[in-house]
Amino acid sequence: MAAVITVRAPFAFMRRLVSLRLHKHCCLKVQTACLVYQPHSYSLISGQQQRFFRTSYVAARPVMPFKLSDIGEGIMEVTVKEWYVKEGDKVSQFDSICEVQSDKASVTITSRYDGIIRKLYYDVDSIALVGTPLVDIETDAGQVEGPQEDVVETPAMSHEEHTHQEIKGLKTQATPAVRRLAMENTVKLSEVIGTGKDGRILKEDILNFIARQTGAILPPSPFQEICPPPPASVAPSTSAVKPREKTPPPSVPTPVVPKPVFTGKDRTEPIKGFQKAMVRTMSAALKIPHFGYKDEVDLSQLVRLRSELKGLAESRGVKLSYMPFFIKAASLSLLHFPILNSSLDENCTNITYKAAHNIGLAMDTNQGLLVPNVKNVQMLSVFELAVELNRLQTLGSSGQLGTVDLTGGTFTLSNIGSIGGTYAKPVILPPEVAIGALGKIQVLPRFNHKDEVVKAHIMNVSWSADHRIIDGATMCRFSNMWRSYLENPATMVLDLK
Repeated sequence: MAAVITVRAPFAFMRRLVSLRLHKHCCLKVQTACLVYQPHSYSLISGQQQRFFRTSYVAARPVMPFKLSDIGEGIMEVTVKEWYVKEGDKVSQFDSICEVQSDKASVTITSRYDGIIRKLYYDVDSIALVGTPLVDIETDAGQVEGPQEDVVETPAMSHEEHTHQEIKGLKTQATPAVRRLAMENTVKLSEVIGTGKDGRILKEDILNFIARQTGAILPPSPFQEICPPPPASVAPSTSAVKPREKTPPPSVPTPVVPKPVFTGKDRTEPIKGFQKAMVRTMSAALKIPHFGYKDEVDLSQLVRLRSELKGLAESRGVKLSYMPFFIKAASLSLLHFPILNSSLDENCTNITYKAAHNIGLAMDTNQGLLVPNVKNVQMLSVFELAVELNRLQTLGSSGQLGTVDLTGGTFTLSNIGSIGGTYAKPVILPPEVAIGALGKIQVLPRFNHKDEVVKAHIMNVSWSADHRIIDGATMCRFSNMWRSYLENPATMVLDLK
């Protein structure tokens, strides 16, 4: 009975095993075959039962290098400003990995895969090159179907909000339901300011953004906390109601100016980010022969018109400044002088007349000088311009302007008067061919049509034009038309579209 052995294996395999055991020099191969084909195998030696080791293999999870893809505009390197993950953190698709800054805009990089961060290639403030890995992500094998190109998203199309790298001024953290609501209403998430935790965009943010765009007034949100007024204290000895005492208006806090620190040591810092962009742009601007022209504008009627419309605009949730009128007047004038809305190629052989009036506004921010532009001003009303300027100013003050807002300009106005000064010598931003600098509005004495001295609101303007293709007469006529629109704002009604 000892020779009888019970085996758990297919008959064909056992026959092959018996044949192989007859050749002793193949013993090693037999054991190898047993290990590979049968996890539980027994020796045929009579009276002896021998079990080989069971060997199993666990497929390793692939580690994918997540590369910094080409973000366009000739950008080959960026500065890593902040990491949102660390080694060992678990991430999901569309989770923010890091924020980098080019010389044009801030970029938020999001994850393509679900997985675990295994390696960070750069420290904060390090220079990352396009095409090099940012992080290594350990992923499931099912997520990797083959080599894929990293995708860069510009905040232009709402249906592209689900791509894997985003060039945005705003970190678009939102739930799928909020993203769907934005997509159905053609709202760019990059333009919406999130009021949720860590800047997350809520449903109410989308609805409020739509209301501002359309001029509608939404009812108070049901989620908004309503605080009841405090109960009035009534004296027990009398039932008469005492007149309410006037409460002093809340005092406006005085901005705290940090005290300068004198170290007594020289300090050398590399030029990077937006400063590097300014160096490159101004170096190119030096090749342009600038023609300067200055004039003054009487804004007395515009001041009265704005005071009448200011309350109406605020009731729609929009702050109305003078800039929408300045920009619209420039667009109406550019229709008559399209050469000021053109560009000149590097060889100075061709002029391209731009169809869109993408008028830029030089903006002083904590990150330096930025020039976002309002797209297609020729198709926008004064109120729509105010809405767009409010959006750009909000993003600019928080350092969240995106590449789309900062590129594509065709004509620029610099409101240097908001800081101070009356005249300036603005520098043209190539490939544009003209720029205007607006001084502060001053109340000065002037003579009216009856030769009477009256109080007038005077603003000085300084123009610079590319003298290679724009002569002084053209610049002067453009300025006169722009001034006439502002001095008689009612005339703009005839040409508004």
